Amino acid sequence: MNLKEVRNNIDSIDQQVLILLRHRLEYALQAGKHKNDVHDPSREESVFKNVTAQASSLMQEPFIRHLYEAIIAESKELQHRGLKLVGFQGEHGAWSEIAIHSLGNSTVPIPCLEFADVFAGVANHDFELGMVPIENSLEGSVTEVNDLLIETNLRIVAEAVIPIHHNLLALPGTSYQEIKSVYSHPQALGQCRAFLSRNKLEPRPFYDTAGAARWLAREQQRGAGVIASSLAAELHGLEIIKEHIEDHPQNATRFVMISTEHATGKANKCTITFSTQHRVGALFDVLRIFAENNINLTRIESRPIRKNPGAFAFLVDFQGNQDNDVVQRTLGQVEKVTINFKNLGFYQEATV
Repeated sequence: MNLKEVRNNIDSIDQQVLILLRHRLEYALQAGKHKNDVHDPSREESVFKNVTAQASSLMQEPFIRHLYEAIIAESKELQHRGLKLVGFQGEHGAWSEIAIHSLGNSTVPIPCLEFADVFAGVANHDFELGMVPIENSLEGSVTEVNDLLIETNLRIVAEAVIPIHHNLLALPGTSYQEIKSVYSHPQALGQCRAFLSRNKLEPRPFYDTAGAARWLAREQQRGAGVIASSLAAELHGLEIIKEHIEDHPQNATRFVMISTEHATGKANKCTITFSTQHRVGALFDVLRIFAENNINLTRIESRPIRKNPGAFAFLVDFQGNQDNDVVQRTLGQVEKVTINFKNLGFYQEATV
């Protein structure tokens, strides 16, 4: 290898080291949720013993210990700050993380493998909050998330609508002509269907957009591209080959923040879920209540109940303030004529 190739390898390794270090600090924050005292001398000595056992002529024990003293000190400092953790599905650079940042920078996004892991983490108080996508303007409902909202007892406390501008990413130095296959989440592949077809690129489903970016950076697969955000490109050291490859310029995804608690502060929107009796006009009776009270519905979604085949649940979003007497009267009327009624929470409607 020449000097440039060696340095490129060093840069790639640095990228991976920082990704792993970030994950370690995130785990340290999660561990802090289970400790009464940030200071834990026996655990620290156990860590030092484990890592210094890896000492070699290249990495001698004093260097390793000094390095981990700095890492542990930073972990303890972060635990002292009492930061709020927000779970999201995917890897760093995912659109869900971008949605988290859109609502403020006082939280720490924590990646999860599955949507169910986000819900479980919030329910078990491993995270204070969770951020999940609920619907996309092109691909429609995110069915798994809607099913989890119906099945669990978590509350919606905020929403965010994020314009989705997908990018074709590749390893540094890759030419556009080299790319034959493109990896990304099925929703992202669907949102870029025309671009992929027009350029004769083979779509390859992956569990997450940013996860595909991380995989490409780690595996160094020549001839492969990924569809992901510009943040994913920055975090994983990839080049943006082409910007804004989504099929429609108005592509946007609606995200909701979930919690075990109700929202505080301003709220002008609500989500409820319910089932109806299996008879003609049952759903019409519910919708008529909203119409008679002059309440505007912004979404109605029907989902099969997985634990009760043949039965369906409805998710309804409407505009209204929790303190409004008409809204409260409407909810009371709806609850009387429905089955398994659940108020998922009032929250502030997102502005685009």
